[in-house]
Amino acid sequence: LMKGLDPQKDQSYFLSAIAAERLPRVLFPIGAMPKSAVRRIAKSLALPVHDKKDSTGICFIGERPFEEFLSTYLPAQPGVIETLAGERLGQHRGLMFYTLGQRQGLGIGGTRDHGEQPWYVVNKDLNRNALLVEQGQDHPALMSRGLVANQLHWFAGAAPSSDFRCAAKTRYRQPDQACRVEIGWDSSARRQTSANATVTFDKEQRAVTPGQFVVFYVGEECLGSGVISDVIRPALPL
Repeated sequence: LMKGLDPQKDQSYFLSAIAAERLPRVLFPIGAMPKSAVRRIAKSLALPVHDKKDSTGICFIGERPFEEFLSTYLPAQPGVIETLAGERLGQHRGLMFYTLGQRQGLGIGGTRDHGEQPWYVVNKDLNRNALLVEQGQDHPALMSRGLVANQLHWFAGAAPSSDFRCAAKTRYRQPDQACRVEIGWDSSARRQTSANATVTFDKEQRAVTPGQFVVFYVGEECLGSGVISDVIRPALPL
């Protein structure tokens, strides 16, 4: 699987878990064209979509708010918003409505004891249904130096036989991030296992989120992907 030519429209992040045996039967007729060229062709053919506004939503839910879509299937469970130190700042509408690194929509703003610096979601405590926040876009609690991934999928059919360097993305449209990938070690069987991998980044990463995909690349080629199961954080200052 190769990246699309247009970096703003490349879909390899979302296609990274597709079965390798299906790729020979998949066609990408405009994968080698930037969207501007596709629009020009559409205009020359008098297609009404040539000047249609780009869609940024989720294609299968239509033009309706994402929160409304989630609420249709998952009952919201409001809970407390608090700092890592346990200071309560407000109420959230339901953990499912928030993402790590989110600033907008928290409803807490500046507080008398904390000044006007904006608040960001740094974690979710699922056991207590608590949304954890701190001030500062690059607060240490938002940063990580690595991750652990499972449910690994390799287009070559098997995991690499040894540790290797490559680039990785932990979210769509993120620039490639240099990293080292270590194939997992099963301590009980004292052998390598392809069940998981540890990814160590050259530079600290912001808002790496468990449950999302990490996708591996060498140049323009997508090697495969895994699901982030844990985040390796630097030690927080006392």
